[in-house]
Amino acid sequence: MEKAVEMTTMRLTVPVIAILRGVERDFFGDLMRVSFAVGLQAIEVTMNTAGAEEMVRDCRPEVPAGKFLGMGTIRNLHEAERAAAAGAMFLVTPNLDVRVIEFGRAMNIPVIAGALTPTEIFAAWAAGAAMVKVFPCGAMGGPRYISDLRGPFEMIPLVAVGGVSQDNAAAYLAAGARAVGVGVSFFGREAYQRKNLEEVAVHVEKFLEKLSDSAG
Repeated sequence: MEKAVEMTTMRLTVPVIAILRGVERDFFGDLMRVSFAVGLQAIEVTMNTAGAEEMVRDCRPEVPAGKFLGMGTIRNLHEAERAAAAGAMFLVTPNLDVRVIEFGRAMNIPVIAGALTPTEIFAAWAAGAAMVKVFPCGAMGGPRYISDLRGPFEMIPLVAVGGVSQDNAAAYLAAGARAVGVGVSFFGREAYQRKNLEEVAVHVEKFLEKLSDSAG
């Protein structure tokens, strides 16, 4: 995991973005702190999570140096503006909206723009996206699709999202993805549901160690 990804205001050295959709507000702060403490670098809270903006606004001052709290499922410019106002350190979209990318560049907030086809991926990169989120990657063949895209687009940092798990994350990185986005399975689904922070920490560490071992 030694290869870093440079973004406008973000240096991503750990190639995982943990994605939280529907997380409870009273649990998020503790979850964020313990995950950052054991090595996670970037957490994304989706905009369509109840209270998402308040969570980010409340927890943003607690984000340690070198860690990043962002917002995802940013589908349009209005949502991008709301996320920025809440203090999001990066924005992630499920779709390609050039206005969101332009807004992020103007605000010096990295945008990881969602795209799927080769045409969309190149358009997102040409518009100034910091990285391009290939979504839903699993439905398109998984790591093989990333490998195929890397042929013509070796200069574009791709983030594989959709169907990524502890079992296949290393394969996505080996195929050429610069990072992966993982949902609640990253934290251990049962541990997450029980709000068992000790078990969550173990799952996060194991996930990151597995990636580190595969990279080494």
